[in-house]
Order: sequence, then structure tokens, then C-alpha cells
Amino acid sequence: MVTEPDLREDEHGDDDPVRHVLGLSRLKALSVRDKAKDGYILGADTIVVLDGEILEKPGSEDEAKGMLARLAGQTHHVYTGLALIDAATGKEAGGYEKSGVRIREMTPEEIEAYVATGEPMDKAGSYGIQGYGAAIVERVEGCYFNVVGLPVVRLLKLIRELDSICGGS
Repeated sequence: MVTEPDLREDEHGDDDPVRHVLGLSRLKALSVRDKAKDGYILGADTIVVLDGEILEKPGSEDEAKGMLARLAGQTHHVYTGLALIDAATGKEAGGYEKSGVRIREMTPEEIEAYVATGEPMDKAGSYGIQGYGAAIVERVEGCYFNVVGLPVVRLLKLIRELDSICGGS
């Protein structure tokens, strides 16, 4: 079951990327804990960081264009935090993944056309590697699935960790 977390992300951020994604992913998981009686609850948060600045989802098309212009020709980092909670016991495991992404040089017309697809509007950093944005990503260093927003191998490690904490439940 997928449930929207009950919190305003902008009220809980942190300037440190690791603390930011770990804190928000945990708060997201905790905010829906009352809706689950058993199983695992997964909270996740993904951000884009360029030159120490966190680039979250754009608030407008102009903001998306500005972010993409800044990212073009640069390497930035994508952080995804994961929080896993056993609904029955309340025990938790958490971790994060960091990947480097280089966006190719882009003309203003290419940026305009990409923003016109609508894809950047709900994505951290104003791009989605799994969609039209695949054409603007020159290189990924690290976990591709982290850039998509769910680092699968990190999640599997957290499941194993939580299984051992909970005694294999």
C-alpha cells in the first residue's frame, strides 16, 4: 500500500544533505505508522545537491529552467535517504545513498523544450533520469537507482538489518 506522508517537507529540512534525507525519510515513515498494523513501512527522500546547495522540486517553470541551466555541464550529487520501520515492533533501520550525476551541456532551447514536457515539475533538481531526462544525463557515478529515487541494493541491506534486529520477523 502506498500512503502519502502527513507532513510539510519544507518545515523539516536541514542544510546538511545526509541529515536532510535521513531526517525526512524517517519523518515520512513515522507519519504513516498508525495506518499499518504489520509489515514494513518505508519512507524515502531524494535531493539534488550542487555546490553545497540543495535543489529540491521547482516551484515554477522559470525555477526549473534556472536549475537546469545551473546543472548543465556540471556534476552534482543525488542523495536518497531511506527509513524502514517494523510496524509491529516499532524497530527502525535507516541509511542513505549518494551518487554523482553529470548533466550534459544544454542550450536554452533544449532546456525550454524539456521543461515544456512537464517532467521537471515534481522532481528534485528539475529532472527525472527515468524519463525524458535520460537524454540530458551524460554520466552516473554510483547507483543509478538512487538517482531514480529508490536505491534498491541499499533497501535490501536495510531489510536484512531490520530482520536481524527484529529476530527474523
